[in-house]
Amino acid sequence: MPVIDAWLQHPTVRHSNHEMFDSLRRWTGRGLLDEPLPVETTVAALKAADVEIGLSAAWYGPQGPLISNDEVADFVARSDGRLRGVAGADLRRPVEAVRELRRAVEELGFVALRMVPWLWELPPTDRLYYPLYTACVELGIPFCTQVGHTGPLRPSETGRPILYIDQVALDFPELTIVCGHIGYPWTMEMIAVADKHTNVYIDTSAYTARRYPTELVAYLRGRGRHKVLFGTNYPMITPAQALEHLDALELDDEARELFLIGNARRVFSL
Repeated sequence: MPVIDAWLQHPTVRHSNHEMFDSLRRWTGRGLLDEPLPVETTVAALKAADVEIGLSAAWYGPQGPLISNDEVADFVARSDGRLRGVAGADLRRPVEAVRELRRAVEELGFVALRMVPWLWELPPTDRLYYPLYTACVELGIPFCTQVGHTGPLRPSETGRPILYIDQVALDFPELTIVCGHIGYPWTMEMIAVADKHTNVYIDTSAYTARRYPTELVAYLRGRGRHKVLFGTNYPMITPAQALEHLDALELDDEARELFLIGNARRVFSL
C-alpha cells in the first residue's frame, strides 16, 4: 500500500547540527553532519517504505531560517516527485510572514504551513500566529504544529493540546490543524480535542508504530480512524523504522488505508 509521510524534513547542515538537537542525537546515535545530506538519500529512504509523498517542511526560528522555503523548493524539485513543500514563516514579522506564506503556496506550490511553537517559545494562541491562521484559511491549506513534550532542549509547555489547540480551533473553526508528535504525555487531551473539532487531526511523527500509546491505537482502530495520519519526523526516524511493527496494531483494511494515505490525501488535498 502506498504511504504519505505527513511530517519530515530534508535537513540542512545548520538545522541538523543545531545545539538544541543534542538530545535527539544522543537518542538516535547519529552524529553531526559533515556535509549536506543528498536529496537522493531522502528519496531512497521514502522508496524503501513505499512512501509515495513526503511532506518536507521549512524551519524558521528566532535566529532565522534553519531550512528556508527556497531550500525546500529546491529539494522538492530534485526529488523526482516524492517530496511536497510545507512552508515556514518568521513570527516576528507578521505582515512579511503572511506575504512569504502566500508566495510559498501560490508560487512554489507548497501544500501547508508548519510552525513549531517550542522553537519560538510562544504558544499557538499568541497573537503573532493569528494573521497566519487567517491566511491558511484563505489559501485553503492546513496549519501543522507540534503537540506533546519537546524532545529537543527547549521547554514543553507550548505543546499542551487543551490549553492551546482547543482555543485556536474555537477561534478559527475553518482552519484545518494537523498536530504532529501524538501529544504524549497528553495523548488523551489530544484525542479529546480531535474529537471535539471537525478540522483537528493527529499525526504520529517522532514515534515508531510499536511506541504508539495504547489509547491512540484504540482511537486509530475505532472512531478516530478518519483523524490520524502517519508521519515519521525523518531523518530522526526513517519510514521503514516507523512502519516496522505496523501489523502489530491490528488495523482493519479501512483503518490501515486511511492512516497510511487516505487521511493525508484528503487533508492536504494531494
